[in-house]
Amino acid sequence: MKKPPLARRVAEVAPFHVMELLARARELEAQGRTIVHMEIGEPDFQTAKPICDAGIRAIENGQLFYTPALGIPELRAAISRFYRERYGVEVPASRIIITSGASGALLLAIGVLINPGDEVLMADPGYPCNRNFVRMMGGVPAEVPVGAESAYQLLPEMVERHWTPKTRAVMVASPSNPTGTLMPEESLRAIAEIARERGGALIVDEIYHGLVYDGEYTTALKHSDDVFVINSFSKYFNMTGWRLGWMVVPEAYVREFDKLSQNIYLSAPTAAQHAALAAFEPATLTILEERRAEFKARRDFLVPALRGLGFRIPVVPPGAFYIYADCSALTKDSFAFARDLLETAGVAITPGADFGTHEAERHVRFAYTNSIPVLAEGVKRIGEYLSRP
Repeated sequence: MKKPPLARRVAEVAPFHVMELLARARELEAQGRTIVHMEIGEPDFQTAKPICDAGIRAIENGQLFYTPALGIPELRAAISRFYRERYGVEVPASRIIITSGASGALLLAIGVLINPGDEVLMADPGYPCNRNFVRMMGGVPAEVPVGAESAYQLLPEMVERHWTPKTRAVMVASPSNPTGTLMPEESLRAIAEIARERGGALIVDEIYHGLVYDGEYTTALKHSDDVFVINSFSKYFNMTGWRLGWMVVPEAYVREFDKLSQNIYLSAPTAAQHAALAAFEPATLTILEERRAEFKARRDFLVPALRGLGFRIPVVPPGAFYIYADCSALTKDSFAFARDLLETAGVAITPGADFGTHEAERHVRFAYTNSIPVLAEGVKRIGEYLSRP
């Protein structure tokens, strides 16, 4: 009996190598081994109590019906106030769309802006879903190699050089995954202008905003009303499992995003939306700022510790909770290295192959989403692994 054929797009979407490693880590844990997890980009902190309490109240009050596809008005207004208070930027609530996670926002953006065959410029290394979502919509991810000399970010001259008649959008992330680096304001401003002049779109991933430890930073919305900005309640707000994000779009595009979101997921989770109203309360922000300080302490511990083991880290990441480390002095194959490190030392890290092809075999990503004692144990185990005869 013949099986129905698979859609071609499935073959074009690469799996996350880290999920294979995570599955193996779970197997080892089931066998009684302890694994130090430094692979998953999920904060170890529980969702702040004020947010949980607000979610419980929503459930107890029966606020569990469908919401408008664009999100509940109260949450859109709260996000608008947040932009004004944190960044000094006026963003009308009418331009804010509540989504089912930042992934939902990214899928909407690609669906609204990209036709089959259109190219989307993006950095390599970069977040893997970016290229996979573009492929799923029939677009072509045009990945531009970046390195430490540009802080692993696209430069305006790179965008100009790689822009072709098929280019319809450029995607950037600040802070970025996997590198934790920021895009300078002047670069954001210049790339927005390039996209505007050439009739394309600039999509900016700001889901790690709030988790910045060095220097000044601001939202891309400060420089242009034409950009499409994605944010999330998962990282800074510690609401990963609530599956909630948002997107700010130019006013003229709101109706199109509304239509597509109605058809893809109808509306974002209702209880999560009501819970997120508490995310912007002063008591919650105090908790989140304390956690940001803890993330900074973890980074400041882990960077020198890894350098001491022989990893090359040319750029100290000013944001997010990742360290993208060059491991070429220790191995010629980062994926084999990550796999053997898990099996032998019980430390899980992410190989560079998950983030692109540019020098992927030379790099691994460490997530400092565990406490310093846990990270210290991981460093100790890696040191012992590297010291084997």
